[in-house]
Amino acid sequence: MSSETTAANHLTPIVLAFSGGLDTSYCVLELCRQGYEVHSVFVDTGGIEPDELRWIEARALSLGATKHHQLDASQAIWDEFVVPLVWSRSRVLGEYPMLCSDRYLIVGLCLQLCKELGTRHFAHGCTGMGNDQLRFDQTVRSLGEYEIHAPVRDLQKQSGNIRDIEIELLADAGIEVTGLTSKYSINENLLGVTISGSEIDQFEVPGADTWQLVRPRDEWPEQPLRLVIHFAKGKAVAIDAEDMAGPEMVRQLNRKFGSYGIGRHIYTGDVSIGLKGRIVFECPAIDALFVAHQALEDCVNTRLQNQFRHQVAQRWAELVYTGFFYDPHKLDLEAYLASSQSHVTGSVTLETTGGSLHAVTVESDFIVQDPEAVYAQHCNWSSVEAEGFIKLLGQSSTTATRVRRQSR
Repeated sequence: MSSETTAANHLTPIVLAFSGGLDTSYCVLELCRQGYEVHSVFVDTGGIEPDELRWIEARALSLGATKHHQLDASQAIWDEFVVPLVWSRSRVLGEYPMLCSDRYLIVGLCLQLCKELGTRHFAHGCTGMGNDQLRFDQTVRSLGEYEIHAPVRDLQKQSGNIRDIEIELLADAGIEVTGLTSKYSINENLLGVTISGSEIDQFEVPGADTWQLVRPRDEWPEQPLRLVIHFAKGKAVAIDAEDMAGPEMVRQLNRKFGSYGIGRHIYTGDVSIGLKGRIVFECPAIDALFVAHQALEDCVNTRLQNQFRHQVAQRWAELVYTGFFYDPHKLDLEAYLASSQSHVTGSVTLETTGGSLHAVTVESDFIVQDPEAVYAQHCNWSSVEAEGFIKLLGQSSTTATRVRRQSR
């Protein structure tokens, strides 16, 4: 970069989404070197202790940030993501519940700060290898007109092995890089924890350091855990009859079920830009909410509603996973999901002895059940009516097979 360019950029504010990890730490150094006035932003989406928040701020300032900003999005991630996620019970490839979706809220809050500072310069620490760059870049473009800076992605134009270069540059600047940070990329938020890097990338057994929220078998409590989740129109509102805000509910469920080994997964997915991505992720609360919500919804919604939810869930997951969080089509899907929750009200008892989780009781005023017709017990129709139903239901199949036998 020329001295003229550096001078032109001097005192120009730039907002950096900052996590305190290796990549965003490098970003502060590089943006300062380019002459920008760096405003680092840590958006707290849950899962971070006060000591760690203070460490992140000190880290940003020690790297050269002009000012560090801390913003809270834990309630927003519950309202805008967790609620429709539970309604749809979406999982990419049937497994991954998109724990990465806090990125959309992070970008939104960072762009609000850009407006306050009067700048159109926004930076992130995404590499050119993963899906996060789609989530960051597309969200920026959906929400306004800004110049996107991606120093780590730019570094990849010079070398493929960027992690070693980042560590070396930080060390040269006198910035300590812990062994764990240099080995794994660990992302934690209200939803859970995602871990990648090292032997995980190599499709080998994840090391002991990858256990975060979920405890291994030898640490499970001896006594079973049983608790009740209460829902009102599809939204979880209480645990064991104690009303609480969504973020606090997630924290409690993560802590309680994580101690029993619930919520740990190893997942390999297809990154949008053409790579296989392998991660370890832990989400005890999401798993618990999914199990409880399904048990209740299966009881109170009709067969056609429950069947159609699968189609909506697949499409919703596709949009959220690939960066289209603010696409109008996603809002259309959520309007249907909200309507489908009109009678998903009741209580579900969850129970675990460790490792597996079951919904053992369901209570609701809206269970779709006729007292005169109970499955495998008794019914209010005759055996003749049953035989006629079976005949008519299978009429097309019966006729087709008969015609094809005769034509042989």
